[in-house]
This record gives sequence, C-alpha cells and structure tokens, in this order.
Amino acid sequence: MNPEDPRSFEEEIRGCARSSGIETVAFARMEGLERVFHESIAGVASGLGYGISLGFRLSDGVIDGLVDGPTLLYKHHYKTANWILDQCAARVTRLLESAGGRALAIPASQTVDWENQLGHLSHKAVAARSGLGWIGRSGLLVTREHGARLRFSSVLTDLPLPVEPVERGDCGECVLCSELCPAGAIGTEGYSKSKCLAMLKSYSGRPGIGVYICGMCVKACPVSK
Repeated sequence: MNPEDPRSFEEEIRGCARSSGIETVAFARMEGLERVFHESIAGVASGLGYGISLGFRLSDGVIDGLVDGPTLLYKHHYKTANWILDQCAARVTRLLESAGGRALAIPASQTVDWENQLGHLSHKAVAARSGLGWIGRSGLLVTREHGARLRFSSVLTDLPLPVEPVERGDCGECVLCSELCPAGAIGTEGYSKSKCLAMLKSYSGRPGIGVYICGMCVKACPVSK
C-alpha cells in the first residue's frame, strides 16, 4: 500500500474484509461526526479523519422467522454477526497499522452508556456518511440493496481513503416498520428510543435471550425483500 495514494488501500481493505466474510465496505470522512463519539474515545480518536464502515448481511432465513420479537436463533445469529464484524475490524486495523498509520477498531456491539444504550460511536452515522444508505424511519441504516439487514462495525484511521459521494435517500411513504413495531416506537413524529428500549428490556427477560434485541423493524423493511 502507498500511503500517498488513497486508492492503493481500497483493494487490500476490501480483500481483507471479504476473507473475513464481509462484502459491504465503504469509506467516509469523519469531519463533523465527532458528535457521534462517546467521550470515552474522544481522546484516542482525535486526528483520525477517515472511517471505514464494515457491513455484515444478516440471514434472510433468521430474520424472516421472526414473528413476535427475538428468537434464540436470532440471538445467536446477532452475536455471530458481531463476532465476525469485530474480527474483520481487527484485521483491517492491523493492515492499516502495518502501513504506518493510526487505526482504531470500534466494536460492533459494546454498550458504554447503559442508561441510554449507547456504544463508542454510531456505526449507522458512519455508514450513512460513507454513502451506503440513509437513516430510516425506524432509526436504522437503510440501504437500497439490503434494506435494514446489515449490522456494522467501524474502523477509524488517519490514513487517506477513497471517499465516494454520499447517497441521499429516504423511506418515502413507506410505514411498514411502523406498522410492525411491537413497541409503537416508530410513528409519524419520528422514532421513540425510550419506547424501543422499554420493549427491548422486556424481550431480554425471555428465556435464553438476555440481551437487548428485537429485529422486527429489520424484518419489516421492504427494501430488503
């Protein structure tokens, strides 16, 4: 890789991601996205002006099997997706560091603020900035190819990356996620995180679940059909 040529990174990063089971890779400038950083990484992330969004496509078989909230299959698939994303982010980080840059892998799912259920940063904000899609009515990242059926991790770096123009989109008149949401958290006035969290807490008490997951809005998104 040539640190002076952003395109020289692209093929190696994408190849590294593919070998880890990740096909969706996009690059973003992080300028202005410092607002999505949790204070715990504000210092170490300073100066890392580029982001890599890594997306893992969730299984249609698992998602379509959801009926009234999370299943044990969904829980296992959710955790497996996070593990794959974290492994890929670690490998990409090592690749960037070996090229002489600074890099920071952000876990796919690690809660640092339990009261507000926040991670180290907003992966969907990085994905949206990278041009993969838009923040939908449900509060999820929606893409034209995969709908809401992607889970993400992110890698921050100071090495220049080939940033593409940001895609603009929206959900239009579609309200299917609103109609399917068991918490009534998706309405015409926007997404209610408090209602969503209350339902996730309830679901976490189901036998064998134990984590804050649902998946119904992921299933509902028609772009992924």
